[in-house]
Amino acid sequence: MGSDFASRFISLSVFLALMCAEPSYARKIITSRQQVGDGARRNHLQQPSTAMDHTDPSLNIFFRIDDLKVGKTMSIYLPSKDFSASPHLLSREEASSIPFSSAHLPQLLGFFSFSKGSRQAKAMEYTLKQCEFEPTNGEITFCATSLESMLDFARSVFGLDAQLQVLTTTFLRKPDVFLQNYTILDMPKQFNTSRIIACHTLPYPYAVFYCHSQKSEIRLFLVSLGAENGERVQAPAACHMDTSEWDSDHVSFRLLKIKPRSSPVCHFFPPDHLVWVPLPA
Repeated sequence: MGSDFASRFISLSVFLALMCAEPSYARKIITSRQQVGDGARRNHLQQPSTAMDHTDPSLNIFFRIDDLKVGKTMSIYLPSKDFSASPHLLSREEASSIPFSSAHLPQLLGFFSFSKGSRQAKAMEYTLKQCEFEPTNGEITFCATSLESMLDFARSVFGLDAQLQVLTTTFLRKPDVFLQNYTILDMPKQFNTSRIIACHTLPYPYAVFYCHSQKSEIRLFLVSLGAENGERVQAPAACHMDTSEWDSDHVSFRLLKIKPRSSPVCHFFPPDHLVWVPLPA
């Protein structure tokens, strides 16, 4: 199982090279209503329940740690992603030449030729504010706008000499249905680490990743899933063992029908999100 799964990981160099390709994407932004909506709800791992639309299918990623067993079937939302049509990471030099703060939003809208009040402007404002929020206790956050800055953040967390691996959800073939029942096919593989970095995409003219790492215990698994229509997926899943610092109205507590801040909460990662882990020394 191990070698086959490893072959299906997107290697760090190849994956990030793809995301840094074609710098002409720097002036492109998500323009369709659906894509802007998807981007604006990507940070539901941090948002309280009152801020969420509970009919949103993308909330179907949370589960209990007891659900991690062979034969368990869950309704999970795993959309496919066309990376060639998505904004790409800039180089450090390009990213450094463009201001990245809500204080510069008017100038940024002019730079990207977007009108105030447009969907694009609202998406940019959302992302900038997300990146300026203060982290919770025991959490380190960073918004990466370039490959180099993302690597620097990972090394600041795991150490300069750490060998790193990046994981993401992968499909054997492009799915036809995003929300469907998936069954755990094999015993989930647990990684020998208690700390990870999770990087979530945010809507912006170029690729922006909201990366965060928590000091509290997190258990990371790689899960082999089989869909009801025959599709197969390899998906990383994180279980937050201590939720005592979470918002008491966090959406996962209501979805899982558990007492706030009392139990571990697990979730799968959407295909365009990244999980960084240190390799064993």
